[in-house]
Amino acid sequence: MVFRRHLRTLLPPALAVALAALLLGHRLVPDVAGAGTLLDSFLPWLGLAVLPLGGLALALRSRAAQVALLVPVLVWAALFVPPMLPAGAAGPGGLRVVTQNVGAGNTEAGSAATALAATDADLVAIQERTGRTGPAIDAALRPGHPYQAFAGTVGLWSRYPVTAVERLDLAQGWARALRAQVRLPSGPVTVYVAHLASIRLGETGARDRALGELTGLLQADRSPRVLVLGDLNTASTDRRFAALTAAIPEVKTGFGFTWPAAFPLTRPDHVLARGLTPTGDAVLPANGSDHRAVRADFRP
Repeated sequence: MVFRRHLRTLLPPALAVALAALLLGHRLVPDVAGAGTLLDSFLPWLGLAVLPLGGLALALRSRAAQVALLVPVLVWAALFVPPMLPAGAAGPGGLRVVTQNVGAGNTEAGSAATALAATDADLVAIQERTGRTGPAIDAALRPGHPYQAFAGTVGLWSRYPVTAVERLDLAQGWARALRAQVRLPSGPVTVYVAHLASIRLGETGARDRALGELTGLLQADRSPRVLVLGDLNTASTDRRFAALTAAIPEVKTGFGFTWPAAFPLTRPDHVLARGLTPTGDAVLPANGSDHRAVRADFRP
Protein backbone atom coordinates (compact mmCIF):
# COMPACT_ATOMS: atom_id res chain seq x y z
CA MET A 1 0.00 0.00 0.00
CA VAL A 2 2.82 2.44 0.89
CA PHE A 3 4.63 1.56 -2.34
CA ARG A 4 1.51 2.29 -4.38
CA ARG A 5 1.00 5.59 -2.63
CA HIS A 6 4.60 6.62 -3.32
CA LEU A 7 4.26 5.46 -6.92
CA ARG A 8 1.15 7.58 -7.43
CA THR A 9 2.95 10.55 -5.89
CA LEU A 10 6.20 10.24 -7.84
CA LEU A 11 5.07 8.93 -11.22
CA PRO A 12 3.36 12.08 -12.61
CA PRO A 13 6.29 14.42 -11.78
CA ALA A 14 8.72 11.84 -13.19
CA LEU A 15 6.73 11.62 -16.42
CA ALA A 16 6.65 15.42 -16.70
CA VAL A 17 10.43 15.65 -16.28
CA ALA A 18 10.90 12.79 -18.77
CA LEU A 19 8.78 14.65 -21.31
CA ALA A 20 10.88 17.78 -20.87
CA ALA A 21 14.05 15.73 -21.28
CA LEU A 22 12.70 14.15 -24.47
CA LEU A 23 11.87 17.57 -25.91
CA LEU A 24 15.33 18.89 -25.13
CA GLY A 25 17.25 15.78 -26.07
CA HIS A 26 15.25 14.43 -29.00
CA ARG A 27 18.34 14.44 -31.22
CA LEU A 28 20.03 12.04 -28.80
CA VAL A 29 17.37 9.39 -29.33
CA PRO A 30 18.97 6.69 -31.51
CA ASP A 31 17.61 6.68 -35.03
CA VAL A 32 16.90 2.96 -34.91
CA ALA A 33 14.43 1.92 -37.63
CA GLY A 34 13.77 5.64 -38.24
CA ALA A 35 12.44 6.26 -34.72
CA GLY A 36 14.65 9.31 -34.22
CA THR A 37 13.63 10.87 -37.53
CA LEU A 38 9.96 10.21 -36.76
CA LEU A 39 10.31 11.87 -33.36
CA ASP A 40 12.13 14.86 -34.86
CA SER A 41 9.60 15.30 -37.66
CA PHE A 42 6.58 15.57 -35.37
CA LEU A 43 8.33 17.04 -32.33
CA PRO A 44 6.03 20.05 -31.76
CA TRP A 45 3.07 17.70 -31.33
CA LEU A 46 4.83 16.07 -28.39
CA GLY A 47 3.66 19.03 -26.33
CA LEU A 48 0.15 17.59 -26.40
CA ALA A 49 1.37 14.94 -23.95
CA VAL A 50 1.06 17.64 -21.29
CA LEU A 51 -2.74 17.31 -21.47
CA PRO A 52 -3.08 13.72 -20.21
CA LEU A 53 -0.31 14.37 -17.68
CA GLY A 54 -2.26 17.37 -16.44
CA GLY A 55 -5.40 15.28 -16.19
CA LEU A 56 -3.51 12.67 -14.21
CA ALA A 57 -2.12 15.29 -11.85
CA LEU A 58 -5.60 16.70 -11.23
CA ALA A 59 -7.10 13.25 -10.70
CA LEU A 60 -4.43 12.41 -8.12
CA ARG A 61 -4.63 15.91 -6.61
CA SER A 62 -0.85 16.01 -6.76
CA ARG A 63 0.55 19.48 -6.17
CA ALA A 64 4.04 18.23 -7.03
CA ALA A 65 2.85 16.90 -10.39
CA GLN A 66 1.09 20.15 -11.21
CA VAL A 67 4.25 22.13 -10.48
CA ALA A 68 6.39 19.63 -12.40
CA LEU A 69 4.20 20.12 -15.48
CA LEU A 70 5.61 23.62 -15.74
CA VAL A 71 8.94 22.09 -16.76
CA PRO A 72 7.84 20.58 -20.12
CA VAL A 73 5.55 23.56 -20.75
CA LEU A 74 8.46 25.99 -20.37
CA VAL A 75 10.79 23.78 -22.42
CA TRP A 76 8.20 23.54 -25.22
CA ALA A 77 7.71 27.31 -25.13
CA ALA A 78 11.45 27.93 -25.29
CA LEU A 79 11.77 25.66 -28.31
CA PHE A 80 8.76 26.74 -30.33
CA VAL A 81 7.59 30.21 -29.31
CA PRO A 82 10.64 32.12 -30.69
CA PRO A 83 10.16 30.72 -34.22
CA MET A 84 6.59 32.03 -34.13
CA LEU A 85 7.93 35.58 -33.95
CA PRO A 86 8.64 37.32 -37.28
CA ALA A 87 12.37 37.07 -37.93
CA GLY A 88 12.57 39.34 -40.96
CA ALA A 89 12.22 43.06 -41.46
CA ALA A 90 8.61 44.13 -41.76
CA GLY A 91 7.51 46.07 -44.79
CA PRO A 92 7.18 45.58 -48.53
CA GLY A 93 9.54 43.25 -50.31
CA GLY A 94 10.93 43.44 -53.81
CA LEU A 95 11.05 39.71 -54.50
CA ARG A 96 8.40 37.05 -53.98
CA VAL A 97 9.03 33.32 -54.33
CA VAL A 98 6.74 30.31 -54.01
CA THR A 99 7.47 26.58 -54.00
CA GLN A 100 5.27 23.50 -54.04
CA ASN A 101 5.36 19.77 -54.58
CA VAL A 102 2.30 19.59 -56.84
CA GLY A 103 2.06 15.78 -56.68
CA ALA A 104 2.93 13.46 -59.56
CA GLY A 105 -0.57 12.02 -59.71
CA ASN A 106 -2.42 15.27 -59.08
CA THR A 107 -5.28 15.56 -61.56
CA GLU A 108 -5.64 19.21 -60.53
CA ALA A 109 -2.01 20.16 -61.23
CA GLY A 110 -3.08 22.86 -63.69
CA SER A 111 -5.37 24.45 -61.11
CA ALA A 112 -2.61 24.25 -58.51
CA ALA A 113 -0.20 26.02 -60.88
CA THR A 114 -2.84 28.65 -61.63
CA ALA A 115 -3.15 29.29 -57.89
CA LEU A 116 0.63 29.68 -57.66
CA ALA A 117 0.64 32.11 -60.58
CA ALA A 118 -2.05 34.14 -58.79
CA THR A 119 0.32 34.74 -55.85
CA ASP A 120 2.18 37.28 -58.03
CA ALA A 121 5.44 35.44 -57.31
CA ASP A 122 8.54 36.39 -59.29
CA LEU A 123 9.96 32.87 -58.97
CA VAL A 124 7.91 29.66 -58.88
CA ALA A 125 9.56 26.35 -58.02
CA ILE A 126 7.71 23.10 -58.73
CA GLN A 127 8.47 19.55 -57.67
CA GLU A 128 6.92 16.40 -59.18
CA ARG A 129 6.32 17.89 -62.59
CA THR A 130 5.75 14.86 -64.82
CA GLY A 131 4.97 14.20 -68.44
CA ARG A 132 1.30 14.07 -67.52
CA THR A 133 1.14 17.19 -65.36
CA GLY A 134 3.81 19.24 -67.13
CA PRO A 135 1.72 20.70 -69.98
CA ALA A 136 -0.97 22.03 -67.64
CA ILE A 137 1.62 23.47 -65.27
CA ASP A 138 3.51 25.13 -68.14
CA ALA A 139 0.31 26.58 -69.59
CA ALA A 140 -0.52 28.21 -66.25
CA LEU A 141 2.94 29.56 -65.46
CA ARG A 142 4.64 30.46 -68.75
CA PRO A 143 2.57 33.58 -69.58
CA GLY A 144 3.81 35.42 -66.50
CA HIS A 145 7.13 33.61 -66.19
CA PRO A 146 8.80 33.44 -69.61
CA TYR A 147 12.10 32.04 -68.33
CA GLN A 148 12.39 28.43 -67.16
CA ALA A 149 14.87 25.80 -66.06
CA PHE A 150 14.24 22.07 -65.58
CA ALA A 151 15.97 19.02 -64.15
CA GLY A 152 14.02 15.79 -64.02
CA THR A 153 10.76 16.46 -62.21
CA VAL A 154 11.74 19.85 -60.75
CA GLY A 155 11.35 23.18 -62.49
CA LEU A 156 11.85 26.89 -62.00
CA TRP A 157 9.68 29.54 -63.67
CA SER A 158 10.91 33.13 -63.52
CA ARG A 159 9.90 36.63 -64.52
CA TYR A 160 13.57 37.44 -64.99
CA PRO A 161 16.26 35.88 -67.19
CA VAL A 162 17.63 32.53 -66.04
CA THR A 163 21.20 31.59 -66.95
CA ALA A 164 23.96 29.14 -66.00
CA VAL A 165 21.54 26.26 -65.40
CA GLU A 166 23.14 23.15 -63.86
CA ARG A 167 21.39 19.84 -63.33
CA LEU A 168 22.29 18.36 -59.94
CA ASP A 169 22.29 14.67 -59.06
CA LEU A 170 22.76 15.01 -55.26
CA ALA A 171 23.70 11.32 -54.99
CA GLN A 172 20.17 10.33 -56.00
CA GLY A 173 21.09 8.48 -59.19
CA TRP A 174 19.36 11.00 -61.44
CA ALA A 175 19.04 14.76 -61.62
CA ARG A 176 16.15 15.89 -59.45
CA ALA A 177 17.63 19.26 -58.50
CA LEU A 178 19.07 22.27 -60.29
CA ARG A 179 21.13 25.37 -59.72
CA ALA A 180 20.70 28.51 -61.81
CA GLN A 181 21.45 32.22 -61.87
CA VAL A 182 18.46 34.55 -61.99
CA ARG A 183 19.17 38.11 -63.11
CA LEU A 184 16.96 40.21 -60.86
CA PRO A 185 16.75 43.99 -61.40
CA SER A 186 18.77 44.33 -58.19
CA GLY A 187 21.47 41.90 -59.38
CA PRO A 188 21.99 38.14 -59.71
CA VAL A 189 20.80 35.54 -57.23
CA THR A 190 21.77 31.88 -57.23
CA VAL A 191 18.70 29.67 -56.99
CA TYR A 192 18.61 25.99 -56.08
CA VAL A 193 15.45 23.95 -56.65
CA ALA A 194 15.52 20.48 -55.14
CA HIS A 195 13.38 17.47 -54.40
CA LEU A 196 15.25 15.12 -52.10
CA ALA A 197 14.58 11.41 -51.78
CA SER A 198 11.47 10.39 -49.89
CA ILE A 199 11.76 8.77 -46.49
CA ARG A 200 9.93 5.85 -44.96
CA LEU A 201 10.10 4.52 -41.44
CA GLY A 202 13.57 3.03 -41.18
CA GLU A 203 14.53 4.12 -44.70
CA THR A 204 16.25 7.50 -44.56
CA GLY A 205 19.62 6.66 -46.15
CA ALA A 206 18.88 8.07 -49.62
CA ARG A 207 17.46 11.29 -48.15
CA ASP A 208 20.43 11.61 -45.78
CA ARG A 209 22.93 11.30 -48.64
CA ALA A 210 21.07 13.83 -50.79
CA LEU A 211 20.78 16.26 -47.89
CA GLY A 212 24.50 15.91 -47.22
CA GLU A 213 25.31 16.61 -50.89
CA LEU A 214 23.09 19.69 -50.93
CA THR A 215 24.59 20.95 -47.67
CA GLY A 216 28.10 20.53 -49.07
CA LEU A 217 27.22 22.49 -52.21
CA LEU A 218 25.78 25.35 -50.21
CA GLN A 219 28.75 25.44 -47.86
CA ALA A 220 31.03 25.77 -50.87
CA ASP A 221 28.85 28.27 -52.76
CA ARG A 222 30.34 31.77 -52.46
CA SER A 223 27.48 33.55 -54.20
CA PRO A 224 26.50 36.65 -52.20
CA ARG A 225 22.77 35.91 -52.61
CA VAL A 226 21.37 32.38 -52.55
CA LEU A 227 17.88 30.86 -52.48
CA VAL A 228 16.93 27.22 -51.90
CA LEU A 229 13.39 26.19 -52.81
CA GLY A 230 11.89 22.74 -52.66
CA ASP A 231 10.63 19.62 -51.00
CA LEU A 232 13.60 18.45 -48.95
CA ASN A 233 11.70 15.64 -47.21
CA THR A 234 13.28 16.89 -43.99
CA ALA A 235 11.33 18.58 -41.20
CA SER A 236 12.56 21.84 -39.73
CA THR A 237 13.06 19.98 -36.44
CA ASP A 238 14.97 17.06 -38.00
CA ARG A 239 18.40 16.52 -36.43
CA ARG A 240 20.00 16.50 -39.89
CA PHE A 241 18.49 19.84 -40.90
CA ALA A 242 20.74 21.84 -38.58
CA ALA A 243 23.83 21.44 -40.79
CA LEU A 244 21.91 22.81 -43.77
CA THR A 245 20.49 25.80 -41.90
CA ALA A 246 23.97 26.58 -40.58
CA ALA A 247 24.96 27.13 -44.21
CA ILE A 248 21.78 28.97 -45.20
CA PRO A 249 18.96 30.00 -42.82
CA GLU A 250 15.37 28.85 -43.26
CA VAL A 251 12.67 31.45 -43.83
CA LYS A 252 9.77 30.41 -41.61
CA THR A 253 7.45 32.04 -39.12
CA GLY A 254 5.59 29.71 -36.77
CA PHE A 255 5.27 26.01 -37.38
CA GLY A 256 4.59 26.39 -41.09
CA PHE A 257 3.38 22.82 -41.51
CA THR A 258 2.81 21.84 -45.16
CA TRP A 259 2.11 18.08 -45.21
CA PRO A 260 -0.32 16.41 -45.50
CA ALA A 261 -2.30 19.22 -47.11
CA ALA A 262 -5.65 18.26 -45.59
CA PHE A 263 -4.30 18.55 -42.04
CA PRO A 264 -0.61 19.52 -42.04
CA LEU A 265 1.49 17.89 -39.34
CA THR A 266 5.07 18.57 -40.39
CA ARG A 267 7.21 20.77 -42.66
CA PRO A 268 9.14 19.01 -45.47
CA ASP A 269 8.82 21.99 -47.87
CA HIS A 270 11.24 24.86 -47.45
CA VAL A 271 12.49 28.25 -48.50
CA LEU A 272 16.01 29.07 -47.35
CA ALA A 273 17.88 32.28 -48.12
CA ARG A 274 21.26 33.93 -47.67
CA GLY A 275 22.08 37.52 -48.56
CA LEU A 276 18.41 38.51 -48.84
CA THR A 277 16.27 40.13 -46.14
CA PRO A 278 12.99 38.27 -45.49
CA THR A 279 9.95 40.50 -45.08
CA GLY A 280 7.23 37.86 -44.74
CA ASP A 281 6.26 34.25 -45.38
CA ALA A 282 3.17 32.07 -45.42
CA VAL A 283 1.86 28.58 -46.06
CA LEU A 284 -0.83 28.77 -48.73
CA PRO A 285 -4.23 27.05 -48.72
CA ALA A 286 -4.56 23.53 -50.10
CA ASN A 287 -4.97 23.48 -53.88
CA GLY A 288 -5.31 19.83 -54.83
CA SER A 289 -1.80 18.61 -54.03
CA ASP A 290 -0.91 16.56 -50.96
CA HIS A 291 1.59 19.32 -50.06
CA ARG A 292 0.76 22.94 -49.38
CA ALA A 293 2.79 25.67 -51.04
CA VAL A 294 5.21 27.98 -49.22
CA ARG A 295 5.50 31.67 -50.13
CA ALA A 296 8.24 34.06 -49.02
CA ASP A 297 8.95 37.73 -49.65
CA PHE A 298 12.34 39.43 -49.59
CA ARG A 299 13.97 42.81 -49.78
CA PRO A 300 16.81 42.17 -52.24
